[in-house]
Amino acid sequence: MSARYDLHKAPVTVAQPPIDIAELRFLVVEDQGFQRWMVDNMLTSLGAKHVFSAPDGLAALDLYKSLDPPIDVIVSDLNMPGMDGMEFIRHVGEVGMPVSLVVASGLERSLISSVVTMARAYGLNLLGAIEKPVTAKKLSAAIERHAFASARPERTKAPRFAVDEILAAIARDEFEPFFQAKMDLETRAVKGAEAVARWMHPELGIVEPISFVPTLEEAGRMDELMEVMLRKGAEACAGWRAARYDATLSVNVSLKSLTDMTIAERMSEVLAAKGLSPRDVVLEVTESAAATHLGKALENLSRLRMKGFGLSIDDYGTGYASMQQLTRIAFTELKIDQSFVRNASTQESCRAMLESSLEMAAKLKILAVAEGIETQADWDLLRHLGCPLGQGYFIARPMAEGDFLRWMRG
Repeated sequence: MSARYDLHKAPVTVAQPPIDIAELRFLVVEDQGFQRWMVDNMLTSLGAKHVFSAPDGLAALDLYKSLDPPIDVIVSDLNMPGMDGMEFIRHVGEVGMPVSLVVASGLERSLISSVVTMARAYGLNLLGAIEKPVTAKKLSAAIERHAFASARPERTKAPRFAVDEILAAIARDEFEPFFQAKMDLETRAVKGAEAVARWMHPELGIVEPISFVPTLEEAGRMDELMEVMLRKGAEACAGWRAARYDATLSVNVSLKSLTDMTIAERMSEVLAAKGLSPRDVVLEVTESAAATHLGKALENLSRLRMKGFGLSIDDYGTGYASMQQLTRIAFTELKIDQSFVRNASTQESCRAMLESSLEMAAKLKILAVAEGIETQADWDLLRHLGCPLGQGYFIARPMAEGDFLRWMRG
């Protein structure tokens, strides 16, 4: 049976992080005096008690650098005299302090979309891009995201390790899968879970993937970690089956594994040893991995699909040949990248990408999964658009095996 939830209740049992807007410090950057006053008052009406403002980027930057405690959220226009919003965003990124940003502008949407991408590249946590006129409702929806940004581990402070250290830790069996649910947005049934790696470091505690995955990828050694995630994930999935939950297991497949012509047999043997079949597992493949060593990748993916494994194209929309990949490979699932999901409720270009991805998946009879659902607005929009499955912090964070099973039991 599937885990199900009361349709009249909130969609999650993991509570959304509380946000006390009265404790946040805001900086409003707007050259039009009346609009600056309006945004200040909207924030105050929402409960903000610490609101600072500046008429241009230069004054805002001086204020931003001088304030202690520091600013938590910046609400900035783009088209301003002197130092415009884009230069201001660059300088804020160079300061290097963690801060969230709301872009508020009347410029054309395609330009705002470019600035949104630019802001992320400069290391700012973008909460949303609001088209003028700014309203309290739009502001509130954007600020809601700050709670999730604050709840995540601070990536800029993540330790980094040499590849030999990581491989030695794998050999010592220090890596464990955490499981993040994939939920049916209509029925709220848990349909699956993605296994994401965590290093149970004997001195540092739980170490996030940012500290070891890039290093393993650069060294071409991700297959060692993938095998651990498959083996331990399969054992957990067998436990779900014993508890009468039919959620599938999703595991990321490394680039190197797609060139190993024994992968299908090896994976099938791991599952058989745990009493599972390939139909219980979905293998997530990035667009770039699927396009590398194309002949071997296509052979392996076709063989895996023939054996019954589900195949998911991960981070759909972020590569350069998305539609071509869908015609080449017999994918059963399409995971829409979180950058489109997260901004779809406030940015028209992202909503268009989201809608077109859902439409394409439906026409190709591929199951669509939206990644990065973080707010009620994300959830409501995806349900309105008819997205079948969702994954993200609003539903559940990644959890250890025992915690995940308890979560499914409610």
